[in-house]
This record gives sequence, structure tokens and C-alpha cells, in this order.
Amino acid sequence: MIDLPWWGVAWAVAVGGGWASKSVRQALRTRHERKLQRLAAEERRQLALDAANKPPEPVCGCTHHLAKHDKQGKCHEMVEAPTAWDAERKPVSYEPRRCNCQQYVGPQPLATVYAEEIVDLE
Repeated sequence: MIDLPWWGVAWAVAVGGGWASKSVRQALRTRHERKLQRLAAEERRQLALDAANKPPEPVCGCTHHLAKHDKQGKCHEMVEAPTAWDAERKPVSYEPRRCNCQQYVGPQPLATVYAEEIVDLE
């Protein structure tokens, strides 16, 4: 058996222990980062599924909802329209005006339909 002096054993424990603790810390940090990445990916996946299952919003080209349009398609929402421009043709002042959208052309919401069950009477 090899006799090591006490300082040799202390040196081996200090160097080996430092390497081991650094290695463990790095492994835990990597594990934590990967877990955060997995959680973020799962959240993105869930948001995409929720968005895919949602029906289309009835929004006009003027960005206003179908509820803001009357039966003839005229928009009744108020918007800020520019009234004065500077030398670079950038708007300087605005005033509220009615949206000049002429007709809603987005997706039409489906009406609720009631249908009785088909029953075989034979």
C-alpha cells in the first residue's frame, strides 16, 4: 500500500472536490436551461393550438369589428384623421371623424341552426 502524506490527501480532495462541484454546478445549470426551453416550447405549442381552434374574428379591412358596421356595411366607429401636415408630409394634428370604410367584407359569422335528430321509425 502506498503511504501518502496528509498534505497530499488534502491537495487531492481540494482539487478533485473543486472539479466535481464545478462539474455538478454546470450540469445543473444545463439541466435548468433545457427545462426552461422545454417549458417555453410547450407554451408556444399551447398558444398555437388555442389560436388554431379559435374561429376567425369578423374584422373589417378598416380593423374594426363587424359589430361596428350596420346592415348596409357602413362603419360607425370614430377614428383620428389627420388635418394638418408638416414640410415632410407627416401629420401634425388630428381630429375625430367617422371611419370612411364603405362595407364589411370579412368572414360572416355562422348562424345557429337547429336540426332535429334523424330517427329510424321501422
